Amino acid sequence: MFRDSPFEDISSGQAASGCRIEIPKSSGLVIFGASGDLTRRKLIPAIYRLFRQRLLPRGFFVLGVARTEMDSARFRELMAAGLRETFPEECDETCWHNFSTLLHYRSIDYSDPESYRVNLAEVLPPLEKAADTGGNRIFYLATPPGVYEDVIGTLHRSGLATWPGTSVKLVIEKPFGNDLESSRRLNAILLAAFRESQVYRIDHYLAKETVQNILMFRFANSLFEPLWNRRYIDHVQITAAETIGIERRAGYYEEAGVLRDMFQNHMFQLLTLMAIEPPALFTAARVRDEKAKVLQSIRPFSLENLDDCVVTGQYARSVAAGLKGYREESGVASDSTVPTYAALKVWIDNWRWNGVPFYLRSGKRLKRRTTEIAIHFRPVPHMMFSQTMGGRIEANTLILQVQPDEGIHLEIQAKNPGSRMCLMPVSLDFCYPREISLSAYERVLLDCMEGDQMLFVREDGVELSWLLLTPLIEALAAREAVPRSFLYEAGSDGPAAAAALLEKDGRNWRSL
Repeated sequence: MFRDSPFEDISSGQAASGCRIEIPKSSGLVIFGASGDLTRRKLIPAIYRLFRQRLLPRGFFVLGVARTEMDSARFRELMAAGLRETFPEECDETCWHNFSTLLHYRSIDYSDPESYRVNLAEVLPPLEKAADTGGNRIFYLATPPGVYEDVIGTLHRSGLATWPGTSVKLVIEKPFGNDLESSRRLNAILLAAFRESQVYRIDHYLAKETVQNILMFRFANSLFEPLWNRRYIDHVQITAAETIGIERRAGYYEEAGVLRDMFQNHMFQLLTLMAIEPPALFTAARVRDEKAKVLQSIRPFSLENLDDCVVTGQYARSVAAGLKGYREESGVASDSTVPTYAALKVWIDNWRWNGVPFYLRSGKRLKRRTTEIAIHFRPVPHMMFSQTMGGRIEANTLILQVQPDEGIHLEIQAKNPGSRMCLMPVSLDFCYPREISLSAYERVLLDCMEGDQMLFVREDGVELSWLLLTPLIEALAAREAVPRSFLYEAGSDGPAAAAALLEKDGRNWRSL
């Protein structure tokens, strides 16, 4: 049951600091795939939380469309159940009752222009008039990727992409294709129907507070900006580790694997933000220009010497932890060689980063859930304490923690209290206050309504990342034999070969 609780208003709390969240302009949101898990567990809870925090515009509604037959009342019931599962502590009966009046539903055939005419073209105008949205429409594709082309093409053929008197945006979830050729085809279909300025390719990792803060941290602090280059940084580690398996996504994951699922988008996007040059202006266009330059500067992977640049693995059964292996998951082939873990060594061939390796790793069923960027600085040129202390003294490390807890940590050396001369590592910590933070989907939804494309991926960014990864994925798939170290125990740090990727360079992964 929903419980009664007072409304919260984080926007007023942020106003005191001079950083009030702006309420976007009125708009109507059409969600394709509205009967699916993404809508039920992510989108509607995010929109509800925005409503509860008074961050939605006065003129707003949601029209859910999908192939499933149901009416608006049943749709509201399903969305309420999803909210109970996702945010049980925030279920406010009065608030939900008020919010649910904004939710509407129609069943639709994704490839039939006549169905779009009856269930969209005739339904939207009265909803827009009642909400006074001024013709601002957002089409959100929360469908399986295989439906993207049908939806985009039918929006185009039905005239809804260019409806007179409307301002239209299109939000599309990852994956943006599954290789270079398919991504180019999808982009061609997109840009035949919409202008690039209308397209919002969502990557929810980019909406994390710490990820957004990377640019602020780098370019607004004179203490760190001069250090962000090959002269002071030894190497960078980017980690996205998950404790969960593939859950109920075997059909998708058997086709994708970890490189398509995580590296083409999330991992490379984190890399670009970490490595970009300062844009002349802090605008979406300039920032995305600089991100594209980083991708253009990444050295192509050596396909003749794969072991020098990539390690892949797949989680196996853990008897001790009671966890089954990937090949035992429902819907997975018993002899599947799809990787659930990958580690890459990436070189950026430009003036700032020449000679600095970037190590990227991501995997499922690992020891701990964490996403972080760790900047390992070079050691001091002369360690005068080495004879007195004995042993190795670690260089400074800056950790940008993305999840589960967002914050920034600087690991330095300080004297251990006492009469003896001993050093100890200490951490200077900053953690984001949870009460004023927005979830990733809340942030990107607000930005899309406002028309801010800063956190969304541009066409050239998608193509450049696939240009790098497609040959690597194809070379790995063409291997005659899977490496003996391919399997790793569920709940572990990953395959042993991943540790060796750094050890041969005289470095080590940070502990999970």
